[in-house]
Amino acid sequence: MISQVINKIINNDIGYSFVKSKIAVISTIVFLTILICSAFAEFVAPYNPFDPVNISLLDAFTPPVWIDGGSTNFVLGTDQQGRDMLSTMIYGSRISLIVAFASILFAMLLGTFLGVTSGFFGGRYEIIVMRFTDVQLTIPSILMALLVDGIARGFISKSLHNDMAIYVLIFAIGISEWPQFARVTRAATLVEKNKEYILASRIIGLSNFLIMFKHILPNILRPILVIATIGLALAIITESTLSFLGVGVPPTTPSLGTLIRFGNDFLFSGEWWITFFPAIFLVVLALSINLLGDWMRDTLNPKLKTR
Repeated sequence: MISQVINKIINNDIGYSFVKSKIAVISTIVFLTILICSAFAEFVAPYNPFDPVNISLLDAFTPPVWIDGGSTNFVLGTDQQGRDMLSTMIYGSRISLIVAFASILFAMLLGTFLGVTSGFFGGRYEIIVMRFTDVQLTIPSILMALLVDGIARGFISKSLHNDMAIYVLIFAIGISEWPQFARVTRAATLVEKNKEYILASRIIGLSNFLIMFKHILPNILRPILVIATIGLALAIITESTLSFLGVGVPPTTPSLGTLIRFGNDFLFSGEWWITFFPAIFLVVLALSINLLGDWMRDTLNPKLKTR
């Protein structure tokens, strides 16, 4: 049974391309490893950095195990609070991935809806949506996220903002990424809506909603998935940047950005590992997703030749 499933995957054009691409296979293994470790951090991480029982200030600034003064209990060393760096990075990657996945899902839903509807209906509605998209594309994602976070801080109290920081961050990143989805889905919808199967759907009296989301949308999913994959890496970097600047998740909720931010204070005092390892972890995570997205972009190209 399992061998039959594997053979079907390999005999498929996409599966065959994936198996033959070493970069795609390695990047997928790396990404899935990080994803699984972060999802099951309680069972994978050596310590729980949120549990005071596992934290001792006497262990603060312990170097990695291969440096003089290192301990086998802390393979990658500890930070200024005595927390194990490996455990903290595993738990921190969970926050970064949750924010990234949620923000890209929000951006994908919003951008796809606006793109499909504007491309299908056209007229003034299309002009308004596309001009608004063009304006937002001129604003850098980081600046847009900072603007949204600043507005949120002005309308809600500081204590409430700390409780809602993750939700504000998800909205801020998502609202800055939706134009990419809107432009691509609009262009694809303009092509699809003039095809014969759409004209036949109109003739038999199907509603516009069914035509858009039951017939057009499934046929334009490939570019959406490619943008979502590449956008996921950008969302992780954006979250880390905002957290590094102090406008992301609160310090009590460690993400990769906050870990780099805290370690930056000790970078020139000799405790380089507090910043170095989270930064390398972030680069590896983002790079694996980017490489996977590049493979998807090349493989899901409509002009892909069959072997």
